[in-house]
Amino acid sequence: MLRGFAPAKINLYLHITGRQPDGYHILDSLAAFAGVGDEVRLEPATQFDFIIEGPQSGTLAEEPLEGNLVVRAARAFALDTGKPLDMRLTLIKNLPVASGIGGGSSDAAAVLRLLAAHWGIGLRDQRLLKAAALCGQDVPVCLDPRSCYIAAEGVEDGPELPHCDIVLVNPGKSLSTAFVYKAFKDSAASFSAIRRLESAPSDAAELAAMLKIRHNDLAAPALRLMPEIVDVLKALENEGDCLFARMSGSGATCFGLFPNRDSARRAASALFAAHPTWWVVPTYMPLLCDQRRSF
Repeated sequence: MLRGFAPAKINLYLHITGRQPDGYHILDSLAAFAGVGDEVRLEPATQFDFIIEGPQSGTLAEEPLEGNLVVRAARAFALDTGKPLDMRLTLIKNLPVASGIGGGSSDAAAVLRLLAAHWGIGLRDQRLLKAAALCGQDVPVCLDPRSCYIAAEGVEDGPELPHCDIVLVNPGKSLSTAFVYKAFKDSAASFSAIRRLESAPSDAAELAAMLKIRHNDLAAPALRLMPEIVDVLKALENEGDCLFARMSGSGATCFGLFPNRDSARRAASALFAAHPTWWVVPTYMPLLCDQRRSF
């Protein structure tokens, strides 16, 4: 059996800088990957099978097989390589679905990495990169889960980020990325400038200071669609040691930066005690080098 880790992707800031002729928005975003995520497993079988388990599987396990991003990625890669999908893929879903932390895309990327290992194909093979690109803009970002900039030109190396203890919080509700982008478009909001970090931050406090002068352009439309996000942000900010809090991606998951592991754990415990229906996880970013290998 091969096992892979599909880490949560956090957009530390997200600026929408324009729109392409095909309607897709152009981003300037710094993404980092956290120490919490889903798990994927690959086992030999006589025919292809896909199973979804785990605490956040919910209705995802009941959806049509072919609509799942993991299955689409696996089939696209197999088709281009001529390899048989004689295997069982199992997804252990720990991250909330449609929550702004790249769960589905990270799952698909992790499965592509497992298939590449199983078939003896390099991670830079063009067939792997093609399969990732066919499955959406975020899957290529998640193929190599290291800190990176997301830009019009694609994925670019990000700065070396310091170890940061964080708390991820989701109000227990899904939020459609497509709906959030539509709400942004309908608001006729102006585009933002590209604002990459001037230098690599030395610690969590310096990173927090850099993020405070940047923003998430999807926050306003997401808040209009799901006002509960305001409650999550306020709850994080009210934790005395919180250095900074922001919504990730298109929401509704938010992250809070904390000065150390103990303060993050105390905050997570307090938040979950006050809001038992929320998804609350203390973790860290960025990923360690051995975790990025995923198998």
